Amino acid sequence: MKTRLKELRARHGINQTELAKRANISRQTVSLIEREEFMPSLLIAMKISRVFGEPIEEIFQFDEEELR
Repeated sequence: MKTRLKELRARHGINQTELAKRANISRQTVSLIEREEFMPSLLIAMKISRVFGEPIEEIFQFDEEELR
Protein backbone atom coordinates (compact mmCIF):
# COMPACT_ATOMS: atom_id res chain seq x y z
CA MET A 1 0.00 0.00 0.00
CA LYS A 2 1.25 3.44 -0.90
CA THR A 3 0.15 6.55 0.94
CA ARG A 4 0.04 10.27 0.16
CA LEU A 5 -0.24 11.14 3.83
CA LYS A 6 3.05 13.03 4.13
CA GLU A 7 2.32 14.98 0.95
CA LEU A 8 -1.16 15.94 2.19
CA ARG A 9 0.17 17.00 5.58
CA ALA A 10 2.71 19.27 3.89
CA ARG A 11 0.06 20.75 1.60
CA HIS A 12 -2.20 21.49 4.58
CA GLY A 13 0.68 22.71 6.74
CA ILE A 14 0.15 20.31 9.63
CA ASN A 15 2.61 18.06 11.44
CA GLN A 16 2.11 14.47 12.57
CA THR A 17 1.00 15.52 16.04
CA GLU A 18 -1.68 17.85 14.69
CA LEU A 19 -2.99 15.24 12.26
CA ALA A 20 -3.11 12.69 15.08
CA LYS A 21 -5.05 15.10 17.26
CA ARG A 22 -7.55 15.97 14.50
CA ALA A 23 -8.06 12.30 13.56
CA ASN A 24 -8.12 11.12 17.19
CA ILE A 25 -5.30 8.63 16.64
CA SER A 26 -1.76 8.45 18.01
CA ARG A 27 1.18 10.28 16.45
CA GLN A 28 3.00 6.96 16.36
CA THR A 29 0.22 5.55 14.17
CA VAL A 30 0.60 8.46 11.75
CA SER A 31 4.36 7.87 11.62
CA LEU A 32 3.98 4.13 11.00
CA ILE A 33 1.44 4.71 8.22
CA GLU A 34 3.71 7.28 6.54
CA ARG A 35 6.65 4.86 6.64
CA GLU A 36 4.34 2.19 5.17
CA GLU A 37 5.02 -0.06 8.16
CA PHE A 38 1.36 -0.20 9.21
CA MET A 39 -1.79 -0.63 7.15
CA PRO A 40 -4.55 1.44 8.77
CA SER A 41 -7.92 -0.04 9.60
CA LEU A 42 -10.91 1.23 7.67
CA LEU A 43 -11.89 3.34 10.68
CA ILE A 44 -8.48 5.04 10.88
CA ALA A 45 -8.39 5.57 7.11
CA MET A 46 -11.86 7.18 7.28
CA LYS A 47 -10.80 9.49 10.12
CA ILE A 48 -7.74 10.60 8.15
CA SER A 49 -9.75 11.09 4.98
CA ARG A 50 -12.20 13.34 6.83
CA VAL A 51 -9.36 15.51 8.16
CA PHE A 52 -8.19 16.20 4.61
CA GLY A 53 -11.58 16.13 2.89
CA GLU A 54 -10.24 13.55 0.42
CA PRO A 55 -11.63 10.13 -0.52
CA ILE A 56 -9.80 7.23 1.11
CA GLU A 57 -8.66 5.91 -2.26
CA GLU A 58 -6.95 9.25 -2.99
CA ILE A 59 -4.87 8.95 0.18
CA PHE A 60 -4.17 5.22 0.22
CA GLN A 61 -3.42 3.36 -3.02
CA PHE A 62 -3.12 -0.37 -3.45
CA ASP A 63 -1.42 -1.97 -6.40
CA GLU A 64 -3.28 -4.69 -8.27
CA GLU A 65 -1.28 -7.50 -6.68
CA GLU A 66 -2.48 -6.48 -3.22
CA LEU A 67 -6.10 -6.52 -4.33
CA ARG A 68 -6.01 -10.16 -5.51
